[in-house]
Amino acid sequence: MRMGQQPKNTIAIFCETRAEWMITAQSCFRRNFPLVTFYATLGEDAVAFGLNECEVTHLVTSVVLLETKLKSILPQIPKLRHIIYVDNKSISTAGYPETVQIHSMQYIKELGAKPENCEQIVRPIPSDLAVIMYTSGSTGRPKGVIIIHSNLISGMTGQCERIPDLGPKDTYIAYLPLAHVLELTAEISCVTYGCKIGYSSPQTLSDQSTKIKKGSKGDCSELRPTLMAAVPEIMDRINKNVMSKVQEMNCVQRTLFKLAYDYKLEQIKQGYDAPLCNLLFKKVRALLGGNVRMMLSGGAPLSPATQRFMNICFCCPVGQGYGLTETCGAGTITEVADYSTGRVGAPLICCEVKLRDWVEGGYTKLDKPHPRGEILIGGPNVALGYYRNESSNSGDFFLDENGQRWFCTGDVGEMHPDGCLQIVDRKKDLVKLQAGEYVSLGKVESALKNCALIDNICAYANSDQNYVISFVVPNQKKLTALANQKSIKGTWEEICTHPFMEVEVLREIKEVATSIKLQRFEIPVKVHLSPEPWTPETGLVTDAFKLKRKELKNHYLHDIERMYGRK
Repeated sequence: MRMGQQPKNTIAIFCETRAEWMITAQSCFRRNFPLVTFYATLGEDAVAFGLNECEVTHLVTSVVLLETKLKSILPQIPKLRHIIYVDNKSISTAGYPETVQIHSMQYIKELGAKPENCEQIVRPIPSDLAVIMYTSGSTGRPKGVIIIHSNLISGMTGQCERIPDLGPKDTYIAYLPLAHVLELTAEISCVTYGCKIGYSSPQTLSDQSTKIKKGSKGDCSELRPTLMAAVPEIMDRINKNVMSKVQEMNCVQRTLFKLAYDYKLEQIKQGYDAPLCNLLFKKVRALLGGNVRMMLSGGAPLSPATQRFMNICFCCPVGQGYGLTETCGAGTITEVADYSTGRVGAPLICCEVKLRDWVEGGYTKLDKPHPRGEILIGGPNVALGYYRNESSNSGDFFLDENGQRWFCTGDVGEMHPDGCLQIVDRKKDLVKLQAGEYVSLGKVESALKNCALIDNICAYANSDQNYVISFVVPNQKKLTALANQKSIKGTWEEICTHPFMEVEVLREIKEVATSIKLQRFEIPVKVHLSPEPWTPETGLVTDAFKLKRKELKNHYLHDIERMYGRK
């Protein structure tokens, strides 16, 4: 408060996942300073837009982000007065606007410890604003979701009820973006229940991670966590890396692994475990420290194949959850004893879920064998709306006759007889082809990620065309081996742009698509191979690794025109 910060005035945080992020958040919650959050990978223009929209005067960040992203846009943020950097070092303030004061977090701690600055704490009430959480902008300009304290508490109450025996014996490894509602609520829950938290990053998670020196241990090996949250993209990578190593084993080892895998798969389907087989998976479990007792997947649908792989090789339940920033990450989570795949569980105790007919897409409550429709989530965990965005609020949020708030998710679900939900489509992913067939791009992508040659895929279709095309990030190891086999030489970029390699990837796509019974019009007819992986830093996927379709379309516009024969 010595620096002019008052209760109910926003304070922004633009920082990587680290202990100082959570310390800042807890301090703000305690003193009723609404927190404005931004992904560390968000572009400069999006950050400037959010800071100006919320009229932020105080900002917490790291030295790296301050110097690489913030410095250039500070003149565009006229109301910003104080920047606090979390790193324990000194920096030069040369080149920064005179209107902005820059402080270290250590200085702020020392300032707050002085008796003359110890003012009475103004605590929040349940209806006070807690967070304005800016989304990663998968559909354009980021929107700030308005979350009050009672929303957060409601959502976390529902989530924690599905995690048995949560307590001080648990260790949670934190590496997902704290500006994502899944990670934020997971960590606050850990603090509430007395769990230990170890901070990591996707680049240092395992022994094989990109920023771990060969021969050194990754963070999981050192921390040996018992709980872990992950997005499907991370689990898919682990799956492909392990199965790639299995292919390199000798014949005896490979046969033993396959026998153990198949046997345990049958046991799990019947509700049993296979303790003797688990001994063979000890080395695989060690990739995540060997101690994980439960994993929770969220952010996007997890493929049944990857879920089964994690169940079998890491010898622990993998809970699938479904929720959105607008519902504080809460919606549904599978029960620990539920080993079915492809479903996201039953509604949590904090909310209700119902399906609304979407006739245009062909989904209604009268569908057989189970009712289907757009998923609506209602309850005290539903956020108040989008900050200064009345047009979206009126379309996405509504109050029912009982005064309960509901959010229209845009996702299409199928409700099973036992009350569990399955995500089957997304309204924005549906494209009507020239001949009148509807194609679900998300369904096509989810199915084709099973191709060994594919690391990531984006399906694309135009309503004025009669076929689907795709952009693919190929698996470098597999595609290079195939190129060597076919005597194709060159750099990685040259291999990806070689016409023969496009043909080979397309052939495998068709084989996989046919085996899982995709419709003829759903199978991509042409493909473009991208030598560059899609990461949040490239701006082509969100921090939860969801595809940014608009950005991908713009990035590959030339290739779209080529594949549709316009050039």
